[in-house]
Amino acid sequence: MAFSSPRFDLWFPSLREDDPSGDCLSVGGLFTPRPQRPSEPVHLIGCEPAEPLLALLRRPHPQEGDPITLRRLDRNGRTMAGYRLDLDTVEARPSVLGAALIDVTVTDPGDNRPALAARAVWETWSDGIPAQPNQWAHLDTEGRSAWLDLTSVGPYGPGGRSGGTHHLDGEHATDRAGLLLALGEALLGPGANYGRGLESVKDYLFGGPRVVPPFTLGWHHSDIARRALAGDVLHHLGGVSDFEWTVQLLRKHGVTVVLQ
Repeated sequence: MAFSSPRFDLWFPSLREDDPSGDCLSVGGLFTPRPQRPSEPVHLIGCEPAEPLLALLRRPHPQEGDPITLRRLDRNGRTMAGYRLDLDTVEARPSVLGAALIDVTVTDPGDNRPALAARAVWETWSDGIPAQPNQWAHLDTEGRSAWLDLTSVGPYGPGGRSGGTHHLDGEHATDRAGLLLALGEALLGPGANYGRGLESVKDYLFGGPRVVPPFTLGWHHSDIARRALAGDVLHHLGGVSDFEWTVQLLRKHGVTVVLQ
């Protein structure tokens, strides 16, 4: 089922249910600057509440620690991301959108909110998983990190597929997030990752994703990453850069890395 616009589902982790506790059409105040603690309340606009949410709103004061998970859905109903909100103080009123909807204000939802840069990233992903590579290339580091958060490592394959040659477009691998995005696209395609961190790349080389060593990786424009990441040093690994460590890691686990 496709929706005319993205929406949000509300889930109570404490309730083992197959359906959400409600859904809403938009959210205000969710995206916040970093690194300060967010102080702006979150406004859930156009909510159609199910009974669990209605029961909570009927209480004089929500109990401290009442959590709810806010899941962002794309226009096809696929879950893009999820964030926990702490419902310590809640206000509800008839929605500005009318009908039987309500608007809910969470005055102290906690710290777990996406960065401002995620707003544009979510909009791009709202039509579905990106089909073209490098759609993240124009983003700054914060935006690339938000893009990386939406990627997945699947699909998985039994035992994985080895062999063959994969091509990494390194033209935009100018920071750690860009390196990880370029590697994920090279091995699994747009919208995928081969690890959201350098340590998880190591884990996936042992199996899980549908591509596993041995295989050949042609790293195009490798000098761009070498220069850009020279200052990103892993002191606990002997002072090597992110670029050097990634190349060493891949080669150690059976990947033939051809720097071009």
